[in-house]
Amino acid sequence: MTTKQAIYKYGKPNITGEGYLTTILLPYPMRIAWDTETVVNKMRCHKLVSGRLLAVFNEIHREYGYAKIKELGIDLFGGCFNFRKKIGGNDWSMHSWGIAVDLDPSRNQLKETSKTARFARPEYKTMIDIFYKHGFISLGREKNYDWMHFEIKE
Repeated sequence: MTTKQAIYKYGKPNITGEGYLTTILLPYPMRIAWDTETVVNKMRCHKLVSGRLLAVFNEIHREYGYAKIKELGIDLFGGCFNFRKKIGGNDWSMHSWGIAVDLDPSRNQLKETSKTARFARPEYKTMIDIFYKHGFISLGREKNYDWMHFEIKE
């Protein structure tokens, strides 16, 4: 989705997310990726994708179970709402609306390809398929980089 399309559908982003963010309660605890001792049980995201995002995490929980989620690092939360420009660009990041989420960023780094990214492995196919089922895309699957990043398609 382009920035223009995102503004048209989700409004102009702002630093606080005022007017468009809501909080969802996660079906399982997630660890902050850069501080795995810190656990979060909720996430701020755009109100128009909140139901879909919650459905993604509920289905991942049903499919994998918490022990497997933790073992695979699917619970390593890298962020959702973050008002900023795209890395190396001038357009707004999809995170600026809270319509994208990053998972396990240290093992799925921005420039990694399917050769090294953890989420390119077969055991993560179901997780990625669940995101697609609920209207999200994986930049890893689509562009073979930024495997941590899942964003709403439209």
